[in-house]
Amino acid sequence: MDDEIHDLGKGFWSIRGSFIKNGVLDIGVQSALIKLASGRFIFLDSYKLTGDVREQVMGLTNDGKDVEAVLNVHPFHTVHCAQMAKDFPQAIFYGSRRHHQQVPEVHWAKDLVESATVAARYTELEFSLPKGIYYISPDENIHAGSLLVYHPASQSIYVDDTFEIPPSKLFNAVQPTLGLHPTTKQALKDAKNAGEQYCAWATALAHQWRDTHYFCGAHSGLVEFGKGEFEAALLSAVAAARSELQSL
Repeated sequence: MDDEIHDLGKGFWSIRGSFIKNGVLDIGVQSALIKLASGRFIFLDSYKLTGDVREQVMGLTNDGKDVEAVLNVHPFHTVHCAQMAKDFPQAIFYGSRRHHQQVPEVHWAKDLVESATVAARYTELEFSLPKGIYYISPDENIHAGSLLVYHPASQSIYVDDTFEIPPSKLFNAVQPTLGLHPTTKQALKDAKNAGEQYCAWATALAHQWRDTHYFCGAHSGLVEFGKGEFEAALLSAVAAARSELQSL
């Protein structure tokens, strides 16, 4: 998969990259560049920028000097953090507790990326941490938890693994559909009402971010939703999974 950068308007660029799993399958990965009202920039997630995409990013950001921070929102997406820190040495790097542990060579900010402090610092974005499932699962193979980010100006939602677009819908001409990450059931916390908490959270999010136009998924692609379609798609996904999640 060739690296791509998509201008979604209002200061939001979706960066699509390559990630080879098990040395065979390219499942893709993402990052995003956001221009703040201050004129400075932040990244969502780390990615090793190369070629034309790197040139475009450097052109937008004054050769990288205007990048003030990198917000690494998925605890298990750590491969490119060290390189990103070398490429943007002046930026503040925010991550989860797992980022600190897995990539200790990066000078991480004391405030964790999922903290209220970081959310208060970047009020041009909205953040949501799933309830009822682990953000950092004890099982290294369970990646359903991630910090979701919404950019109201461009109506773009940035989701690493928690929700995904089914592969058959990536190039569809009909209303896009959403699915929950396949490990959501395994990611539920050991609490009696964990499934109920998750479903309530996802339902509230569908309403709160109902105006979503662009869906940026790490491994499932970039798709557009028409008015009201994201809300309907997420509510449908929750309804389909509710009985199984709440029965545990």
